[in-house]
Amino acid sequence: MARQGTKHSRIQLRALAFCAALIAAPFVTASALLANEFDFTTDTEMSEFVRQDCGACHGLTLKGGLGRPLLKENLEHFDLETIEEVILDGIPDTAMPPWRGLLSEDQVRQIAKALKEGTIQ
Repeated sequence: MARQGTKHSRIQLRALAFCAALIAAPFVTASALLANEFDFTTDTEMSEFVRQDCGACHGLTLKGGLGRPLLKENLEHFDLETIEEVILDGIPDTAMPPWRGLLSEDQVRQIAKALKEGTIQ
């Protein structure tokens, strides 16, 4: 009987460990993001990031979707600092999230400049 209890305890322990891993998974991912998971060093890597991550809301061609279009002609009336601020801090009460802490200020400057100049590849 003691043997059966030990087997039962191992199954419970495995189940508990599995549940703990499932619960912890989003936090592990979040901490990886906070560690600046988005590391791009070239314009091509930056463009890929913008097309994939920003494109999820702004459209893969950046012509708009849930979010506004991010084409050069749509950003003409915004200065570079405003675009950077929107990327860093998001827009309250909208779907635009803040990227501060996920992207460095240099990365945000690189993205804002490319969007403003229309050079996203």
